[in-house]
Amino acid sequence: MENLQTLINHYLDFCQYQKRLDGKTIKAYRIDLNQFLHQINTDNVAEITSEILEKSIITLHKNYKPKTVKRKIASAKAFFHYLEYKDLISANPFNKIQVKFREPVILPKTIPLHSLETFLSVMYKQRSTAKNRFQKRNALRDIAVIELLFATGMRISELCSLKPSSINLHEKTILIYGKGSKERRIQIGNEDVVKILKEYQKEFQTEISQCGYFFINHISHPLSDQAVRRMIHKYTSLASIDLHITPHMFRHTFATSLLEADVDIRYIQEMLGHSSITVTEIYTHVTLAKQRDILTAKHPRKDFQL
Repeated sequence: MENLQTLINHYLDFCQYQKRLDGKTIKAYRIDLNQFLHQINTDNVAEITSEILEKSIITLHKNYKPKTVKRKIASAKAFFHYLEYKDLISANPFNKIQVKFREPVILPKTIPLHSLETFLSVMYKQRSTAKNRFQKRNALRDIAVIELLFATGMRISELCSLKPSSINLHEKTILIYGKGSKERRIQIGNEDVVKILKEYQKEFQTEISQCGYFFINHISHPLSDQAVRRMIHKYTSLASIDLHITPHMFRHTFATSLLEADVDIRYIQEMLGHSSITVTEIYTHVTLAKQRDILTAKHPRKDFQL
């Protein structure tokens, strides 16, 4: 029998070349399984019992939040399922373990719309007052990034991996490759956003062609998510907004705003690229403004004559 590290490597190859999982998923599996290997103090898979797994789970709970623990256990479970599938173990020790979670409901953090308007206004002002072409071009790119994040609700990883061929500004559509290589096409509904994207595309067409990605940095390489985070921090400071804004908050704000505007949650699910409606339903907890409007206008108490 091969040692546990070798079996883990075989499993990761299986995930990459047969299951065709994306790179980020495989990276997470590698981290989780290597950590699991160091926790159990054995390199022989035949020696791993349900008692050893239970001790490992206890250690995880002491060091991580429930959501992270759930993911790490799922990684280990998938690995042992693979070993069972390949007849590399006679019995799966996870079969004797029942794990239940009480995950706290963490509401998505959104950006107040007045703050978002201020944020964008500062960006446009930076472009109009830029002292040279370099600053003006950078401001144009930054505006295009933020406008597209908010206009589509796409993930930052999806934005940074956009190819020029995925963007059709004539038809005002974006082809997005999401998690698990799932494709979805989303419409850009705002003409101002389309206009700024056309300006960006025209200004950076040479660099875009050379790089092969739609959004590029100052040395004509693909824009990274860290670069976007730094850029958001820069404009948050310039706008004097006392809020830590992350790229994902634009996605949350997109979804919450549409839900408050009475858009069917299944349309929002499709636009966000969620595989399950239960993931999208987290946004139903945050529409307090909509609740207030409904209860003020619709609750029968308003008609009582006392």
